[in-house]
Amino acid sequence: MSRILLLDDEEPILRSLQRLLKVVPCRSGEVTFPIETELFSDPQAALERARHASFDLFLTDYRMPKMDGIEFLRQVKAIQPDSSRVILSGYADLNALLRAVNEVGIERFIAKPWNDYELITALAQCLSARALTLENRRLADLARLAAGSMSAEEVERIRLEAMEPGITQVNWGPDGSVILDPEFQDR
Repeated sequence: MSRILLLDDEEPILRSLQRLLKVVPCRSGEVTFPIETELFSDPQAALERARHASFDLFLTDYRMPKMDGIEFLRQVKAIQPDSSRVILSGYADLNALLRAVNEVGIERFIAKPWNDYELITALAQCLSARALTLENRRLADLARLAAGSMSAEEVERIRLEAMEPGITQVNWGPDGSVILDPEFQDR
């Protein structure tokens, strides 16, 4: 199951994308990518979710009132560097497109209004390329493990971090104690 985070300040756009992704399968060659989507109209809420859940692809609008899509994807890249990043925009600005490619490494820039077939095909290609990259990395890690240049613990840490971003990060106190995340201290 591929997980996609959709971010747009216009609720009708979000609902339209969600409906499309439910009805039409993302397919690249022989591989079909079943899709699970999460919708956000607020970039800060989407970033917070990205800190706690892993996504395969982030699809965001370029022009939003609180934060533009490039800044959002820049922050997402720091949190989940292996995710695919796509910008959807009704505003075709060459400078913005170049900034998005150069600064955040977007895979695609899709114009609004989009063609359903082209959008689904682009997303499937992004998911397929990501899956191939991750599989190549996994095989390289296994080769490093077999060669003794990487420990089994490091391979497992990488696997866990990919599944749950931030899970391997521990906040240590000055006395060596573990400082709990404030959101979990009241439980």
